[in-house]
Amino acid sequence: MRLNQTFLYLLMGGLFVSGLLGQGLAAAEENLRQPNVVFILADDLGWSDTTLFGTTKFYKTPNVERLAKRGMTFTRAYSSSPLCSPTRASVLTGLSPARHGITSPTCHLPKVVLEPVVSRSAAPNQKATIPESVTRLDTDYYTLAEMFKDNGYATGHFGKWHLGPEPYSPLQHGFDVDVPHFAGPGPAGSYVAPWKFKDFDHDPNIPDEHIEDRMAKEATRFMEQRADAPFFLNYWMFSVHAPFDAKQNLIDQYRKVVDPSDPQRSPTYAAMIESMDDAIGTLLDTIDRLGIADNTIIVFASDNGGNMYNEVDGTTATSNAPLKGGKATMYEGGVRGPAIVIQPGVVKPETHSDAIIQSIDFYPTLLEMLAIAPQPEQSFDGISLVPALQGGKLSREAIFTFFPHSPGIPDWLPPAVSAHQGDWKLIRIFHGGQDGAHRHKLFNLHDDIGERNDLAEKYPDRVQQMDALIQQHLEDANAVCPLANPNFDPAKYDITQEGKASLKGGAKEAKTPHARPAGKPVAGWQPSGTCKLSLVAGGLQVQSDGNDPHFSYQLSEPVVGAKLWLKIRMKSDSAGQGQVFWKSNDAPYAAERSTFFDVYHDGKLHDYEVQISPTGSTQGIRLDPSRSRGTIEILQMQLTTENDELVKQWSFN
Repeated sequence: MRLNQTFLYLLMGGLFVSGLLGQGLAAAEENLRQPNVVFILADDLGWSDTTLFGTTKFYKTPNVERLAKRGMTFTRAYSSSPLCSPTRASVLTGLSPARHGITSPTCHLPKVVLEPVVSRSAAPNQKATIPESVTRLDTDYYTLAEMFKDNGYATGHFGKWHLGPEPYSPLQHGFDVDVPHFAGPGPAGSYVAPWKFKDFDHDPNIPDEHIEDRMAKEATRFMEQRADAPFFLNYWMFSVHAPFDAKQNLIDQYRKVVDPSDPQRSPTYAAMIESMDDAIGTLLDTIDRLGIADNTIIVFASDNGGNMYNEVDGTTATSNAPLKGGKATMYEGGVRGPAIVIQPGVVKPETHSDAIIQSIDFYPTLLEMLAIAPQPEQSFDGISLVPALQGGKLSREAIFTFFPHSPGIPDWLPPAVSAHQGDWKLIRIFHGGQDGAHRHKLFNLHDDIGERNDLAEKYPDRVQQMDALIQQHLEDANAVCPLANPNFDPAKYDITQEGKASLKGGAKEAKTPHARPAGKPVAGWQPSGTCKLSLVAGGLQVQSDGNDPHFSYQLSEPVVGAKLWLKIRMKSDSAGQGQVFWKSNDAPYAAERSTFFDVYHDGKLHDYEVQISPTGSTQGIRLDPSRSRGTIEILQMQLTTENDELVKQWSFN
């Protein structure tokens, strides 16, 4: 039948056949054409900030789920750093921050530093020095964008950059287009117009235009204009970085469904998440409408963990639970996030992988996906993820996170580097031990995803083996590492928590906001951090005006060789996890002698039981009931043995 029709049309001038041939050639050209690549990088999006892993009921991310249905979701995806600029440089170079030297998000500052600088000394309350970070992505690097450009791709960057202004902008790193051509750490002024970008105004017909809506429109225009040739769209979202503001109608909607007992309860942050997700939906809708979905690779990731420490709507911005910590920490909450890779016809849809991956892997992965060879003598710290994307295993010894800084946040650590190897994670704290030696924390993430149990003393051989890998990585990368501080004064150093630092002498990187001098003891409890204590109506009232309320009690007689339980009845309108510390001898309170517990901040009475597991005697107790401002009332508190024998009962009359 088709031959007869074709013969008939040939007799009529061959128009139909020429049309068929034209369509066939176009289809063949499409099949032979290199695939488009869309790289979506969210800013500060935590592991629990999407609906991918069942960790939130408050946020809505249906378009992230659309991505997941088209490709492979990685459950153990790590950023190269717990802060943004180092990770962004790693995405574009495939190199570790230990190698490229950008280890701090200072690329918007005026000072140009192209090589990391060794610091020989530090304040007397610091055991280690802190190197000076590189502040610009050097144009000598052959970036991912330059690779695409040299292989015939149109290249466009949309959104946040934070790797340096001119002459280190996207336009000097291989991008044809850069919108809004802005080098700052977040959106200029706000998410909702009017903005404060120098050369980029909102649509006058949309007075309250959202920056993510506008970026998605700009990216859509880029794809529409280049749909007939391969393109690389680098969509680096401003969301969900500070400042914290959003569309008012969305904030109002989420405010109506806030659960006070849910650690994720900021309506503003939830609205920001929804606008981020909407932008992803716009990109997907455009790809589908243009008919290029089957020939488009999509990568989705975050530059670091969720921001647990800024206050929004009277609470923390978000929670990374069950992970410990958040943005700017070396704990899982600071570096672990969502990641999805899509390659139609190659990566099976709706699949998952528990392979350990990192930001440094995306560059070599895309090279293999596109069958493009690296430059002569070009090498990577990352590896190709193609074996995992095809359902197999990855072959690597470990991944490393180099963070030689010490930001003043609740889950604070001194300068450190970590290694992930299988289920194990080792953190080396530079010169944090005795006499300038390194100190280590070891966690088994399979059994302890919240990093509560430090196993370094229990498994010294594993510590030694993994620390040797860390050392090899640092030497291979020629990393500029912290040195032992020759000015260190033990009398000015007091780690009351590696997780909440209190440093005598007030180092700028670890100073707690709103901290006040210790007040007088109340019922034997010594207030500290950001709280004051008082007795009210048969209870102990804790009032905090910051993110670090805590208070301690020195037992009159030490409890020797017994596991204990601290039993508390209290109510709170604050925010964040609670934590109990114990100490023996003259040792300070420290994270390895502490236990986290979840607190309901709904203004209602709740009972809590927190286990204390000392290796020797217990001489003191410290309670951190929250991580935010607010009022807490404790009506009952007891310390008992495992056999429920009373050790101490506090009276608050």
